[in-house]
Amino acid sequence: MPVESEIFRDVLTNFPSGVAIVTAFDRDRKPHGLTVSAFCAVSMDPPLVLVCIDRASNTLPAMQSAGAFTVNLLAAGRDELALRFATKGDDKFDDLNWENPSLAQAGPVLVRDSVAYAVCTSHSEFEAGDHLIVVGLVEAAASDHEAAPLVYARRQFGAWDPSEVTPPETG
Repeated sequence: MPVESEIFRDVLTNFPSGVAIVTAFDRDRKPHGLTVSAFCAVSMDPPLVLVCIDRASNTLPAMQSAGAFTVNLLAAGRDELALRFATKGDDKFDDLNWENPSLAQAGPVLVRDSVAYAVCTSHSEFEAGDHLIVVGLVEAAASDHEAAPLVYARRQFGAWDPSEVTPPETG
């Protein structure tokens, strides 16, 4: 018998993660996006990443029809944006500055709100319960090392500060 959902959620809150907004354009070039915390590298050669997308997401059909998407890793202080994109609202891109990606079929790049982004073509999909694991081949990317990344743990947003991290001992 699987663990109860509340216990499972509570356990997961103890694993800090970065916060990303995955974006895609639909067939009419309308932008779509959603907040995810399930993002990670899969392979260096070729450069692959994965995101886990709820099957009920309004963004998933746009990702699938476009065959591409953009992962925007949010900067600290962009809590409101993460919360906005965690909803099913149609106005997520209202009053938001974004740029077209270098790969036309991928999603909007949130340059001013992100510490990094990865423009991806869809590589593969895998069913996983109520989510799909979507693997993307990274076609273009950039990062800003001046800004701190937004992190999420124990149901709170925060900033990752590298000055507070103790480097491992060598020797």
